Amino acid sequence: MSMTKRIVCLANSRTLAGRCIAGREWSSDRAGDWIRPVSKRGGQEVSEYERQYEDGSDPRVLDVIDVPIVKRIAKDWQSENWLLDEERYWRKAGRYSCFDLPALVSTAEPLWLDGFNTYHGANDHIPLQQMTGVTHSLRLVEVQELELAVFAPAEAFGNRKRRVQGRFRHAGRDYALWVTDPICERNHLAKLDCEYRLEHCFLTISLGEPFDGSCHKLIAAVIECG
Repeated sequence: MSMTKRIVCLANSRTLAGRCIAGREWSSDRAGDWIRPVSKRGGQEVSEYERQYEDGSDPRVLDVIDVPIVKRIAKDWQSENWLLDEERYWRKAGRYSCFDLPALVSTAEPLWLDGFNTYHGANDHIPLQQMTGVTHSLRLVEVQELELAVFAPAEAFGNRKRRVQGRFRHAGRDYALWVTDPICERNHLAKLDCEYRLEHCFLTISLGEPFDGSCHKLIAAVIECG
C-alpha cells in the first residue's frame, strides 16, 4: 500500500536512461529530509510515464509535488531513496519561491570528500574505497558566481560530443563538475563553445551511481533567481 510524500522539487536531472528526481520533504511549511523517488529498475531511473502529472506534463524544479511512494529503499550512501508507486499520478500542489531557497541550503561545508580530480574536473569524484562514512548523496548550495564551460572533452580522441561543465567556488574549494540539468544543458549546448558566467544561483549537487570505480559529483540543477 502506497503513501504520499510532499516534496519541493530541487532536481529533475538527466540520467543515461531516464531522470533523477529529488527534493526536500515539505510538511507544515517546513523542509525536512531529502527524498529521491526511484523505480524498480536496476539503475533506479524514473521514466517520463512514471513521473508525469495527470495532464501529462513533467514536474519542474521548484514545483511542490505530492509523490506516491511505497517504501524507503536506502542503499549504501543513498539514504534518500524511496520506491515510487508507478500506478499513481504525481500531483502538483504549488510552487516554491526561488527567494526562499536560502532556507533549504546545506551548511557551508566542502562537498563530501575532496582531493580527487579527473582530467577535466576539479574535486569532482570520490573513489569507491573512500566512500566509507558517506551516508547521503544530495546537497543544495548557494554560489555567487558560476562559470558554465561548453566544450567537447574527448575531441582529441575523435569524440566531438560536447558537454557543459560548471565551475564554482564553495566552502573555500574550487569545483568543476559536469551539468546534468537538462534545461541548463540544452540552453548552453545551443551556444558556441565558450565560457558563460552566471551571477548568484543555487546548485543541487548529487553523487551519481558508481562509474569507473568512483562516484562522481554532478550538478543536477542550476537554479537562477531574479
